[in-house]
Amino acid sequence: MNYELYIAKRIIAGKKYKNSISSPIIKIAIAAIALGMIIMLIAVATAAGLQIKIRDKMAGFKGHVQIVNYDNNNSDVSTTPIDIEQDFYPEFKNIDGIKNVQVYASKGGLLRTDTAFEGVVFKGVSSDYDWSIFNEYLVEGRLPDFTLPRTKGVLLSQTIVNRLQLKLNDTISASFLKSRQNKLPSNRKYQVVGIYNSGFMQFDENMMIGDIREVQKLNKWTENQVGGFEVVLNSFDDIEAKGEEIYSEVSLTLNAKTITDIYPTVFDWIKLFDNNVWFIIAIMILIAGINMITALLVLILERVQMIGILKALGSSNSSIRKIFLYNASYLILKGLFWGNIIGLSIIGAQHFFKLITLNPETYYVSVMPVHISIGAILALNIGTLILCFLMLIIPSYIITKINPSKSIKFA
Repeated sequence: MNYELYIAKRIIAGKKYKNSISSPIIKIAIAAIALGMIIMLIAVATAAGLQIKIRDKMAGFKGHVQIVNYDNNNSDVSTTPIDIEQDFYPEFKNIDGIKNVQVYASKGGLLRTDTAFEGVVFKGVSSDYDWSIFNEYLVEGRLPDFTLPRTKGVLLSQTIVNRLQLKLNDTISASFLKSRQNKLPSNRKYQVVGIYNSGFMQFDENMMIGDIREVQKLNKWTENQVGGFEVVLNSFDDIEAKGEEIYSEVSLTLNAKTITDIYPTVFDWIKLFDNNVWFIIAIMILIAGINMITALLVLILERVQMIGILKALGSSNSSIRKIFLYNASYLILKGLFWGNIIGLSIIGAQHFFKLITLNPETYYVSVMPVHISIGAILALNIGTLILCFLMLIIPSYIITKINPSKSIKFA
């Protein structure tokens, strides 16, 4: 029989324990554990949610890997065409983990109304475009129909629509500069068939999405000439390895760049979230551990007489230490339980009801996204339990300093 655990249970269940002088300190320690777990869960969930949401938005607009010509053009506008007849299109035969390969071409232009104008990048895509990520951003209307011989329908962001005072199904005039100098711009009319809002202002402020055939006509390209290829992966976690594999598979005249290489500042910024999370976790565990040390010392000092009696009856210091460590572990588990209940409830409320909003110009999202896995929850709970328990081992050695004769006599 584990008599140390038995005694610890009796202490916890006793009325005297609940009404003792140490009761407020114990409640504070439990609250500290719970609050620490709540903050750690929210920190992990928001950091992971932001990272996943931002990188998914980038991939939705640009793909995970872009295959383009080697040239000096670092803008979003396609200048040099690529032949669509490539060994890797419509699929890479020697690389796994690729969801889709899609063509695109982009051209800079100007949208005009009677009272305003906006500069845009007209991104032309084809029927092979993967709309799965983009569908969630569609707030009104529909996607362009690429089965028609000619598609004049385009998608505009809510930002551009509001600035130009447009509405769904309006016709918009667009002007595009020609590559040759001293040539008049090409004028076209398009219909706004869909309005999207990604919350990513870098794209919402200037991106118009339509038929690649329109861009090909504007650039005087043939139907077999495109601006580049976007590769969509099954998992973002494989982006670096897959980027290298794709680069080795394309011809020497083409370059394969991951979106982490194209937008390094954005991805360096979201990597900083991990450092912030680790800092928060360390601080919360330290605070929780200090509170538990205080509670443990109070518990020991409050039961000096019991310790003396147990020693007089032959109990070893290690056995008595186990009693109080079992007691402290119960308090930690109780704090973790309530911390998980409250923390996961807050995360769930944010996920379903979108309570907290953000400035998309700063954070690239309009609503605080949250994401947490079972593995992360288990790691936080097990890690907190183990670290707090280890922090209690050294202060528990105060039991060895208690003299049984003195503690029984003067209790």
